[in-house]
Amino acid sequence: MALRLLRGKDGRLTAYGLVAGGLARWTEDRPGGPDWTGPWPIQLPGLSRVTVAQGADGYAHLVGLRRVEGKDGPQVDIVHATQFQTGRPLTAWHSLGTPHPKDRTKARRTGPPAAAVDATGALRVFVRNAGGGVSARRQNPKGGWDRWTDWKGAHVLDGLSAAVTADGRLELLAPAGKGVALRWHQPTPGAAPKRAEDVPADAQPDSVSSVETSPGTLTHYWRDAGSGEVLAWRPDAPAPAPLGGAMGTGPVAALRAPVDGHDCTVLAHHDAADGRLAVAAHPAEDEAAGVWWTPSGDPGARHPALALDGRGLVVLAAMAPDGGLLVARQKTDERGLALRAWSRVGGPGPKG
Repeated sequence: MALRLLRGKDGRLTAYGLVAGGLARWTEDRPGGPDWTGPWPIQLPGLSRVTVAQGADGYAHLVGLRRVEGKDGPQVDIVHATQFQTGRPLTAWHSLGTPHPKDRTKARRTGPPAAAVDATGALRVFVRNAGGGVSARRQNPKGGWDRWTDWKGAHVLDGLSAAVTADGRLELLAPAGKGVALRWHQPTPGAAPKRAEDVPADAQPDSVSSVETSPGTLTHYWRDAGSGEVLAWRPDAPAPAPLGGAMGTGPVAALRAPVDGHDCTVLAHHDAADGRLAVAAHPAEDEAAGVWWTPSGDPGARHPALALDGRGLVVLAAMAPDGGLLVARQKTDERGLALRAWSRVGGPGPKG
């Protein structure tokens, strides 16, 4: 994750962006904006990757991969901090270690984390381990942490995607070699996760994203390793559905949102062809209806993120080239998914 948008219990949005020296955080002054406060620096030297997971309680859990130089060479660990309320400070960062506490060489091969909060309120953290499988660690109800467990698997690539349905059922998709993605899921809320059938996905590393597109159903998106095209898949689908966007880069931001009273999926990605963002919307779970990508904003914006604001409007955010935050909000006086002009929020992100 380079940018993430979350809506808190009070309806205000918070944006978290990875910048030099740690994170930058921007917060809406009131639900629906348009004014924001930030950037607020969250310093953590060596933070190279980060994800944010949110539970039903609204808490934001930040989980990152930290690489720092030690006297015996690079040291790697997974770190975690929590923000309990919108606009409030984070807890102190603490280390979750790695799945290889006694082998520093293996620890250095730990992949970037994915995280999600399930129906029990448990935060679950997932990484690719040194053996190419998936390891997981769970925060128990008392706030402590269980040990790292090996979920097995092989040939796993960077870019695990963890997501949870509204009723709290977790799914994990892990792109792997040999043209498949490995999948784990909870059959019912609170159940022990189990391995599901592999997904036919020759996915680029760091390209997978997931969103709930109907009650209880997650749709997973990735870029094909050969063509670069965006594909969509969900359980019981006969095959991944093509969505175009072959000139794009990185994962696709996805959001379930009402557009003109219709249940839709909104998508956004960075289009390498002209350096701008591209946006699309289609009826939820009806990829066959067609997906048309529309350019948006000026060249240079990257890492799009989507969310619904406190008024139920679509908000698209992105990182400016200098680490600042760019925001475009859905218009209320036009039909379809029309966005207002892009605006810059505050100054550039803090420097390390």
